[in-house]
Amino acid sequence: MPMSRFGLVSSIVCLAVGAVAGATIAFAAQPHMANALGSLQAARAELVRAEPNKGGHRERAIAAVDQAIAEARAGIAYAGN
Repeated sequence: MPMSRFGLVSSIVCLAVGAVAGATIAFAAQPHMANALGSLQAARAELVRAEPNKGGHRERAIAAVDQAIAEARAGIAYAGN
C-alpha cells in the first residue's frame, strides 16, 4: 500500500529532527571542538573580509582554515559515533 503524503512528510520531519538531535548531542559531547569550530568559522569570515592583495597568503589561509573546519567537523562526527 503506498504511503500517504502525510505519512511521507511525517517520516521526513522525523528524520530531520533525529539528525538535528544527533548533531546537537555530538556537539554537546564535544564542547571544545564545537568552540574551536566556531572560532575557525569566525576566523574564516575575517579572512574573507580582509583586503585581497596579500601575495596569495590570504587565499592560502582561507584554504587552510577550510581544511581545519572540515577536520573539526569530522572529529565531532567521529566522536558522535
